[in-house]
Amino acid sequence: MADRIEELRSELSSVDRQILELAARRRQLAQQIGRAKQVEGRPTRDFEREKVVVTRACKQAAELGLSEQLARRLTAELIRASLTVQEQDRVADRAQGDGRRALVIGGGGRMGGWLVAFLASQGYEVQVADPAGGPAGVESCPDHQALELDHDLIAVAAPLGACGRILADLAVRKPPGVIFDVGSLKSPLRGPLHALVEAGCQVCSIHPMFGPDTDLLSGRHIILIDLGRPHATATVRGLFSPTMATLVDMDLESHDRHIAFVLGLSHAVNIVFFTALADSRQSAPELQRLSSTTFDAQLEVARRVAAENPHLYFEIQALNDYGLESLKALESAVQRLHACVQGGDLEGFVGMMQRGLGYLAGE
Repeated sequence: MADRIEELRSELSSVDRQILELAARRRQLAQQIGRAKQVEGRPTRDFEREKVVVTRACKQAAELGLSEQLARRLTAELIRASLTVQEQDRVADRAQGDGRRALVIGGGGRMGGWLVAFLASQGYEVQVADPAGGPAGVESCPDHQALELDHDLIAVAAPLGACGRILADLAVRKPPGVIFDVGSLKSPLRGPLHALVEAGCQVCSIHPMFGPDTDLLSGRHIILIDLGRPHATATVRGLFSPTMATLVDMDLESHDRHIAFVLGLSHAVNIVFFTALADSRQSAPELQRLSSTTFDAQLEVARRVAAENPHLYFEIQALNDYGLESLKALESAVQRLHACVQGGDLEGFVGMMQRGLGYLAGE
């Protein structure tokens, strides 16, 4: 019997290998399709075609005795892999850098490293200024102040506190290239950004609404803040136009009001969630063992939040001029829920649920 199990395991390994080989072949075909789309001027993503592919996969899965859920998940990952290689090719093909020089101040960090790779893929000759150095193979300098700053593009990806000081220094030095930051908040950068404008610099501000592990920008958003320098705005917009990212235009003040809820509130909910669990002294593995679908989903999000940079997350809460608004809203909502439960107020509880349902439905 043991020999038979090993024989079956060997056959299973062979099937796994064949699946991976087919996935690699599919990726090659997707790359060829992507290049053909570029020649014909067609967009990278075709949602109607994706629907056809998924529907067909579900039908074939049923015929093979497999679950539709497996077919959907597997097909979605294959489509994602195809879109990733097509997007990367399109970015490289429309390279705006064409040998021009870019400086990433803070390029040794995670988001800075993402920017280094992204700009290099666009044909820029990238240099990093960071005390921690830069990615392997990239020219780096510990301090941007030691550089001529004659680059065509300067991206600032430093922590918020340092970012403000760097932008203020750039306003004094007035480099000729286009300058942009990727700060998660703009409240701490408002003064330095206005100083750059007043100094006549070509500057705009962006906020990539994704982390440095992102390989596909489809479905991702990048907030673009026009500071009244059309050339700078057009240049930075052009960096992301070959991708499938959605660019959201927003003014400087509106940004932090929205981010107080989009990031501040969502982070706070999860911090409160895992803090309450930790204070309960209930074992997380034990709770998960008898878990529900909702708990599993919430726990997964909470795990990702807990693993993030606490210093950055504190800055997002504490340095936003509008940050306390979302925390007060959360505190008020918890107090109302507590009052409903403690007072046996079914009508109030139902009202909270119904109001939430209506809000989330866009009513």
